[in-house]
Amino acid sequence: MERSQRLCSKLPWGPSKTVEGSRVLGKQRGFTLWFTGLSGSGKTTIAKLIEQEMRARGLKVERLDGDVVRQGLTRDLGFSKEDRDKNIERVTFVAKLLTRNDVGVLCAFISPYRARRDLSRQEIGEFIEVYVECPLEECARRDVKGMYAKAFAGEIENFTGVSDPYEAPEAAEIVCHTAQETPEESAQKVMAYLEQHGYIPSGA
Repeated sequence: MERSQRLCSKLPWGPSKTVEGSRVLGKQRGFTLWFTGLSGSGKTTIAKLIEQEMRARGLKVERLDGDVVRQGLTRDLGFSKEDRDKNIERVTFVAKLLTRNDVGVLCAFISPYRARRDLSRQEIGEFIEVYVECPLEECARRDVKGMYAKAFAGEIENFTGVSDPYEAPEAAEIVCHTAQETPEESAQKVMAYLEQHGYIPSGA
């Protein structure tokens, strides 16, 4: 959390000073930002920065993160293709409900299968796909838990990018190249898209 707060303070649009009682000009529209990419690509880091900035502006936002969801909503599921699809199906249902109530939803999931992501797009409607692109080698280098090393050694089955495929988006609305961009630059790119397309009021 402290690291995310430090990152937020360095965002290119500057630190927000919105406090309780501040007014947000314009009207927020419901949407779902769907962050997809390999483990370690930076999905959660970017989503946290956007969440913090939206809350600072007084906007409605909820973040659904892969690891957190699997501790509750989908803790009964494993990592087979069928279970991964069920995981995303349940998350999609929640995101759809929030989106139609004018909440900004930030979904950060590997979600490796293109067909399932396309179904989520159809079901949610206001769906903005954010491809968090990062080379496999860089994701493995960032891995402090050693999960990639275990996957390369054959100790973990169905590991996306190693023993299970990742189907990259073909026409994502936003692409963040996190091996070249800082988290702040990626977050700025996403916030700019939301403002330009009228999902949130422009920041002061």
